[in-house]
Amino acid sequence: MKSEIAILDFGSQYTHLITRRIRELGVKAHIYPTNTSATKLGSAFGLILSGGPRSLIKEPHIKFDKNIFNLQVPILGLCYGHQLLADYFGGDVKSDRAREYGLAEIKISDSPIFLKLPLKTSVWMSHGDHVDKLPKGFQQIAMTDNRSIAAMQNLEQRIYGFQFHPEVTHTEFGQKMLSNFVFNICRAQKNWTNKSMLAELIKQIKIDAGSKKVFQLISGGVDSAVSFALLQKALGSKRVAGLYIDNGFMRLQETGAIKRAFTKAGFNNITFYDASEFFLKNVSDIIDPEKKRHIIGDTFLNIADEIMRKNGLSNRDWLLGQGTIYPDTIESGGTKNSDLIKTHHNRVPRVQKMISAGLIIEPIKELYKDEVRLIGQQLGLPTTLINRHPFPGPGLAIRVLCNQGTTAKPTRLNWPDKKIQLFKLPIQSVGVQGDERSYAHPGVIVCSKNIAWEKLRILAPQITNQIKGINRVLILSAGNAKNFLTATPHSAYLTKNRLGILRQLDALVNDIIKKYYSKNNIWQMPIVLLPFGNSTGNSLVLRPVESKEAMTVSFAALPNKILKKITSAVLKTALVDFIFYDITNKPPGTIEWE
Repeated sequence: MKSEIAILDFGSQYTHLITRRIRELGVKAHIYPTNTSATKLGSAFGLILSGGPRSLIKEPHIKFDKNIFNLQVPILGLCYGHQLLADYFGGDVKSDRAREYGLAEIKISDSPIFLKLPLKTSVWMSHGDHVDKLPKGFQQIAMTDNRSIAAMQNLEQRIYGFQFHPEVTHTEFGQKMLSNFVFNICRAQKNWTNKSMLAELIKQIKIDAGSKKVFQLISGGVDSAVSFALLQKALGSKRVAGLYIDNGFMRLQETGAIKRAFTKAGFNNITFYDASEFFLKNVSDIIDPEKKRHIIGDTFLNIADEIMRKNGLSNRDWLLGQGTIYPDTIESGGTKNSDLIKTHHNRVPRVQKMISAGLIIEPIKELYKDEVRLIGQQLGLPTTLINRHPFPGPGLAIRVLCNQGTTAKPTRLNWPDKKIQLFKLPIQSVGVQGDERSYAHPGVIVCSKNIAWEKLRILAPQITNQIKGINRVLILSAGNAKNFLTATPHSAYLTKNRLGILRQLDALVNDIIKKYYSKNNIWQMPIVLLPFGNSTGNSLVLRPVESKEAMTVSFAALPNKILKKITSAVLKTALVDFIFYDITNKPPGTIEWE
């Protein structure tokens, strides 16, 4: 009996998002590794082949059971999966066109998978390779502005391929496309409800915990708070203990606010431990962002181990709990074919070994941020905990960038529109391009007149797509443009003074946002301190973003009046030389710079 949509995971950052979108349609969906035999997929309504970071041209093909094509069920290939279909059936895949990361407009043709859609629509691209020649029996059903093949179909075999990602919320009619595939083409029946999610989570916690108790690490964010509340709901408060470790990288007066929030929520089984000096000592001379994350993650575990030993809590009776969510796993390269983007502190190698040994429990590891908030509401948690802006476990440590110091100055980049001066900033940041990690330079737009946000939304992806080695785009929002040309990266490390500067400026910016603008209009707003400048040696980056589940984001456009208030207030402190506004979507830029 047909029961699900089966998804073969070729390593895309968005694979789990496909599952979620199918479930939102009311149909069960399940992810399978690529080496799954076709016989195990026989009960599927249809198959989806995910995207992935590999190149069909530059690397060996990922192995999969070719007998899936004998199952006589509909198949949809996305990005890498689309290229794989074209290659398998005799088409050509090439990588000689410009890369495409971000929004693109496509023109569509008549097709069952595009039923009741407009002829032009916006979709989300993230690729370097492309299908150059269709296989025999396939027709092109969508094209981009540069006339590349955006989608194809074989009606007789019910096989479809998209070069874009319909599962991403930024694809305008992505859910409608998936709905057409699931119901009109696969003829799937509804068999899944989100209302059962809480019950399933509680059931799984009881199975995973067995007779053991749980020692939960708490950061103060929504993920760990919901994880802690879920554990208590499933196991009872006597079998759950919480530990909040102050790593010294929190925002201004944040630890006190977290204590009050948890007390108000009725949690009285949480230990608060100040380890700020210990953390700072361990990372004070570290520049590389990946090393920072590893050290911070290991330090959390060392302190947790020490406190567990002091309290006589052994691995025989206790599990370590974490508020890991699915994007943490994906960006840490946590599935077979996925690429490492950045290691989250709850995914360092030592944690992976503990997971393999059955020593860790992660109740919400397959959920996205908005799903976590939904569960928090169902558990009755206060909005002060549920609606907090996401904040990374390593805190300000990955928002204070460090550098050895160089004499490198901004480099002018060639750009067709001569009204726009574009420069390469001699500072690097982490990004994600084509499901792969990038560690590259931002491009900085310097312009005497304000450019409309609508134009910037088009311009930013054009820059990252067309200029290699650029994975972010910034606007020079404040500071002397002439001085910018002679500014350099300064020798700067993680110190109490630099953390204090960022705390002060972060609080200043957020106070203005709270007073004059609704924080609900912004999903998250990292404030980043760069070791770049003239007199002060520092610059500030504003990174407001809009998102739903953190897998893709668009930069948030603050009203110009608010932006002027922010830049004026920050410059008055005389703590930074320049203020940049990050207008990068994800991909190609991750939300955090490190």
